[in-house]
Amino acid sequence: MCQRPDSPLSVAAPVAILDLASDRLTSANEAARRLLCLQSLPHPFAPHLGDALPRFLVFLDEISHRGSAWTREIAVADSNGRPLRLEIRASLDKGTPGLLTMILLDLDELDQRAEATEAQRNFRNGLGEWKRAQTFFSDLERQNQLILNAAGEGIYGVNAEGKTTFLNRAAQEMLGWTAADLLGRDIHSMIHHHHLDGRSYPEHDCPIYRSFRFEQVHRIEDEVFWRRDGKPIRVEYVSTPIYDQKVLAGAVVIFRDITERYENERRLREALAEVAALRDRLEQENAYLQETITSERAHHEIIGASGAVQQILTRIALVAPTEAPVTITGEPGTGKSLVATAIHTASRRSRRALIHLKCSAHAPEALEIELFGHIRSHALGTQRDRPGKLELAHGGTLFLEDLAELPLDLQGRILAALQAGEVTRLGDARARPLDARVVVALSRPVEAEVAAGRLRADLALFLNVFPLPCPPLRDRRDDIPLLVDHLLAVTCRRMNRQRPVVTTRVMQRLMAYDWPGNVRELRNVIERAVILTAGGKLVLDLGAPVPVSGPNNLVRTEAEMQQAIRQNLIAALREAQGRVSGPLGAAALLGLPPTTLASRMQKLDIKDHDWA
Repeated sequence: MCQRPDSPLSVAAPVAILDLASDRLTSANEAARRLLCLQSLPHPFAPHLGDALPRFLVFLDEISHRGSAWTREIAVADSNGRPLRLEIRASLDKGTPGLLTMILLDLDELDQRAEATEAQRNFRNGLGEWKRAQTFFSDLERQNQLILNAAGEGIYGVNAEGKTTFLNRAAQEMLGWTAADLLGRDIHSMIHHHHLDGRSYPEHDCPIYRSFRFEQVHRIEDEVFWRRDGKPIRVEYVSTPIYDQKVLAGAVVIFRDITERYENERRLREALAEVAALRDRLEQENAYLQETITSERAHHEIIGASGAVQQILTRIALVAPTEAPVTITGEPGTGKSLVATAIHTASRRSRRALIHLKCSAHAPEALEIELFGHIRSHALGTQRDRPGKLELAHGGTLFLEDLAELPLDLQGRILAALQAGEVTRLGDARARPLDARVVVALSRPVEAEVAAGRLRADLALFLNVFPLPCPPLRDRRDDIPLLVDHLLAVTCRRMNRQRPVVTTRVMQRLMAYDWPGNVRELRNVIERAVILTAGGKLVLDLGAPVPVSGPNNLVRTEAEMQQAIRQNLIAALREAQGRVSGPLGAAALLGLPPTTLASRMQKLDIKDHDWA
């Protein structure tokens, strides 16, 4: 199969001579031979026309009338039957009648030439536009170089292809790149290629790109440019499109290094957050201290001269200056809170708060928040941050009363926090430092609580460094006169009553009573007696006959003991104005869990009218 010409510029136009009388191509140049695939001349022409022969005859009539004509409507095939798209320009040979000269122009070849011509024209126009933009920026640079270099902000220009056209001295100093490094290169790929978190930054997402593509001004307050040494700098910048004779030529970027300002703002935010946290903590400590101050106590110091009290004071003096955990044991009402306060007051942590949590005074589901606090969270349903008792005790002393009332899982979390020296609020991921001295109180011996499964053995081992037992009041009866005198003075001053006289018989009854509620019960009895006293002598109401002498008079029947317990519960309810739970409730006064008190009230058939 013959080949059509590849390069239309390498040969002349195809020309052939047709003898109309014989319908033969009598001569043809090389280009026409290749186009029609002619092997020899003369050569019949009608087979090349096929079904287009009638159109060709009409074309011949037009030529005969005008002398010459052209057409693109006649389908012609080469000798192999391959169709050709041709423009035929024909004229009659004036010197030799009957001969038709035909110029056969290959339309496919003409289209290729047109496309090549258009491509060359576009290339020349594009090159001219690029050179014009380059010239524009060069002129701008020459005219404004002194001003640009005097500016404190970094300034650089890009053309419509994103290539760097100029940059001032400040930009070079901030970026670490020289003009030779950046001029004529894609600056986005060199200084703006990634976000600070490592994510790729495609140029079509870049505001600078949109400036010189879509004629948009962009002001960006916080992004990063990358220095030559690979370090990021935080920048704020303005990207503005620029024009050359109303034609978009590129963009100018003016940027400022805000790394130092950002760091200062970050440190300021952290400082403000720390101040807010300290303020919140101080507010919580103040609220806690106010609650502690206003809560009613039997007395505010350890009263007594017995050997048992002296031993307690000696042990307090020994352990207070140390950082050792202390485990205080004793029946409810024996003054365990006073001992914890004395330890804290005599310690090096006395300038900070003693944080007291009575574990039996809170529902199990509330104890976690009391201990660990929480952050403001929609998921938790909390409106503000709240530090827990562990966090409040940082730098001070944490007193956990009735520790065995804590659920075992919370005991494990407390142990982990104390051992790690840090605590995390509920809903938070940030751990806060924890440096607290721990004092705990138990109503039963440590071994008994561990054996009963109410106290974790590992927590007991961690806390029971210095055990300090508090004896019940019946084991230190010699202290009762001193306690009565102190409690009577405190009660009369609070109630604005004249101090009554304590007779010998009243004191004997007080000394003979077994005091199952210990000092707390004694306080309640004294307050009730002050209320009942109308004259000069203290009127005592113990609720049941109390033997006054004889070695066997200390023995009571079960009914007497139950009656004494009932009267004591009624006195506590009357003191608490019927409240069972809460810091000022009867359960707290008696040192009992609210559930235990409610059970005893039902068992002893105590009604509202009994205490009202």
